[in-house]
Amino acid sequence: METLLHGTKNPYYPGLPAASPQSGRVNIIGACFDGTACFRKGARLGPDAIRRVAEDIETYSPYLDLDLTEVGPVYDLGNLPFGASGTAEADWLVAGEAFAGLTDSLDLAGQSVKFLALGGEHSVSYFFIRKYLLAYPDLLLLHLDAHADLRDGYEGYQYSHASVIRRCLDHFGPGHQLAQFGIRSGTRDEFAWMKEHKTLYSGLDEFCRFVEALPIDRPLYLTLDLDFFDPAFLPGTGTPEAGGEDFLSFIKIVKLLKTKKLVGADVVELAPAIDPTGNSEVFAAKVVRELILALHGEGTGHVG
Repeated sequence: METLLHGTKNPYYPGLPAASPQSGRVNIIGACFDGTACFRKGARLGPDAIRRVAEDIETYSPYLDLDLTEVGPVYDLGNLPFGASGTAEADWLVAGEAFAGLTDSLDLAGQSVKFLALGGEHSVSYFFIRKYLLAYPDLLLLHLDAHADLRDGYEGYQYSHASVIRRCLDHFGPGHQLAQFGIRSGTRDEFAWMKEHKTLYSGLDEFCRFVEALPIDRPLYLTLDLDFFDPAFLPGTGTPEAGGEDFLSFIKIVKLLKTKKLVGADVVELAPAIDPTGNSEVFAAKVVRELILALHGEGTGHVG
């Protein structure tokens, strides 16, 4: 199948290129944009860096005891097109319209279409989360990040990487829910909002207990900003914050997600050029491997 979007030379893992989203499968899609990044840019290079490195890491996860070759094909749709006007939000909207055109005729829930998006700065997650909120009236949005991302716009951008969760909340219905973990940076108002709405979990064990107790048929979407991890482990990100989690903490979470109904995810904010060692992109590629496998979970409710 020929890729219609801006494709890549290297399909991800044992992935196959696809012209359209495939039902019942994981569909990888890149969003190479960092136009509203306010500190250090470079996240636009993240999706292809993950794909490139992924060709050279093992397909087997010893953490989940599962191999990518055992779960069926993974499809790669290439990268969304962005505008080239130099006006950040106008260029961002081009990709949003392209994703809408790709998915407007889809019934994500009925066709079991699972997207795993690669960023790009965090603002791009809005395209995917909004679609899942419309498709699942009881969606639980899990937000792993160093930052609250609850500002009502930032530096003149309403759809900023610093306001992506706030913009997603604009589309929340009565059955939707937000749960956040890893947040350690934000304004006083953002932390007050999280406290008032009880969205923020303060420790790994508390967050894992919350996820473990969820009904196995509750649809979950994970948005993962890689600055969730401590910069000692993953320095290649635009806005690093001390005090983050390590890879094994993430594995504890992903083991639980594999037992639940994980319907979609995104991994954003890898800026590979910031880390000249290349370790950050390898780290990110292994994070994505685990999420591909978790998206193939059977919703058993039991951790293996």
